[in-house]
Amino acid sequence: MGDAERRFTRGLVEVRTNDQAHTGRRIGGYAAKFNRLSQNLGGFVERIDPAFFAKSEGDGWPDVMARYNHDDNRLLGTTEAGTLRLITDGTGLDYSVDVPASREDVYELVQRGDVRRSSFAFRTFADDWGQTEDGFPLRTLLSGALVDVAPVNTPAYHDTSTGLRSLADKAGADLAEVRAAAEAGQLGRFLGPKPPVTIDLAPSGQGATHPLIAIRQRRAELEQRRTF
Repeated sequence: MGDAERRFTRGLVEVRTNDQAHTGRRIGGYAAKFNRLSQNLGGFVERIDPAFFAKSEGDGWPDVMARYNHDDNRLLGTTEAGTLRLITDGTGLDYSVDVPASREDVYELVQRGDVRRSSFAFRTFADDWGQTEDGFPLRTLLSGALVDVAPVNTPAYHDTSTGLRSLADKAGADLAEVRAAAEAGQLGRFLGPKPPVTIDLAPSGQGATHPLIAIRQRRAELEQRRTF
């Protein structure tokens, strides 16, 4: 299991409406969104595979906490106590937490709109490296463990050392070399060439003519029949 990393989402944290099962001060939002390209994290971008949290979810989200700004001294709720609830859907990882009375200030900051972003901490089990359509280095998070979710007012924190270590291991390169390449915007040299796009114009195994070839043949026939 790798070191814990943190990322933030552009999704808003908001006050949640109470229901019969949960009353009081509730806030929540999307801590992570699937298949969305992140901003430049220092020479590469990331996206989260929809199955990334599958193991944590299957295990019942063990030991996951909600903490304001990821601060141990600003605990908001836990999955163990049932004060933090997590669910994944087609968009991403959604959380809802019952804010304790001692953290009324956090609830008020969210309610007023002063705190608007969410973040999550995680450990990666498996990832993959490739390139975007534009040839920019891309890390895909495939499987991992959720550590915490957090409403944050300082979302610019990025810890990419674990990701770069992963690339160094896959490429058989020195970590210092990979870090230097990231700072210079040259991580692509550890990924190899982007695979070419191949269009098969040959007839299929059933003897059918490829549509593009059929169009060309039809145009040629029309040209031969044309009279002036």
